[in-house]
Amino acid sequence: MKLIGMFDSPFVRRVAISLTRLEIPFEHADWSVGRDFESIRKFSPLGRVPALVLDDGEVLIESSAILDHLDERVGPARALLPASGNSRRRALQLVAQAIGAAEKGREVVYERVMRPADKRHEPWVARCLSQMHAALAELDRAAPRAPTGTWLVDGRLTQADITVACVFTFLSEAIDSAAQSASYPALSALVSRCEALPEFEATRVPWFAPTV
Repeated sequence: MKLIGMFDSPFVRRVAISLTRLEIPFEHADWSVGRDFESIRKFSPLGRVPALVLDDGEVLIESSAILDHLDERVGPARALLPASGNSRRRALQLVAQAIGAAEKGREVVYERVMRPADKRHEPWVARCLSQMHAALAELDRAAPRAPTGTWLVDGRLTQADITVACVFTFLSEAIDSAAQSASYPALSALVSRCEALPEFEATRVPWFAPTV
């Protein structure tokens, strides 16, 4: 398998961590959507990452679809999302909150980095930041408090923990004061536990501003 995309993207990174956690070997194509756009489009016509090239040459795009395939491949006993019921709904809702926060944060990054200063729409930036922080606050309320538990769902590390950690780390690095530990103490503690795991450490890279 070949995973296309840079690990500074929380969407690419959550796929890489999941592959490693599930002990599925893969090659990493560390391609930038700016620098390597045309190379990426040979596999993903949209030019978006992540893209996962399977052993038979089939290409999967969009991280949720890729992760669904990985869970199906390893079976329900090892899958990173619970198979059904309240646990699955809770995990999916937490993932949705985290993805929403990441998307709003990405809007802020693009507005600040890609647009000339005189073209930025500050009311839009403020709205996106407000939505992002609202999602982070919900995740902080959902995060376990010692001694009640370590992980978000069912007492084990799931896709909810992986996605939440990837998003929180991205926002902390990409947006000034986006995720202060003092503002989200339980969430910060959860992310610290995740980032100390080998599969997280192996994919941790500095965040770089996107370029065209």
